[in-house]
Amino acid sequence: MRLHIKTFFILVISWFVCCSNSGTTKEDTTTKKLTAEVSKVSISGNEQSYTFNVTIKSPDTGCQQYADWWEVIDLEENLIYRRVLAHSHVNEQPFSRSGGTINILKNQEVYIRAHMNNTGYGSNVLKGSVESGFIKEELKTSFAAKLENVAPLPNNCAF
Repeated sequence: MRLHIKTFFILVISWFVCCSNSGTTKEDTTTKKLTAEVSKVSISGNEQSYTFNVTIKSPDTGCQQYADWWEVIDLEENLIYRRVLAHSHVNEQPFSRSGGTINILKNQEVYIRAHMNNTGYGSNVLKGSVESGFIKEELKTSFAAKLENVAPLPNNCAF
């Protein structure tokens, strides 16, 4: 009987050491937010009439998941310009798209950020001005989140 109890405890302890969760878990990739990020911008035009060529990297998979716009916003959370993207860019990563007329002064600081149709705004943005240039910055995705419902908005996804 003693041998059976000892064997039982050894098995129980072995199971806990071997098979129980030790408090560490694998990252749940299904809850990780997939976002689009702006990586660079080139600018042409004149003050209060600029064209921005914005480069975006996004985890596009088709119309069910794609970067659906990029936008320029001021530091007070106002939308200055939005370039709606009509389709996904599955096989074109990163991709660049131009947009304008962007009515800002050469020394006006703004953010340039991208939006995913199913996960919203990304936190990797560019901040700066035409005069001083743009640098990468981390921006809370809640910053100016109300703009998500402001026109212009995409009508549909072509492909």
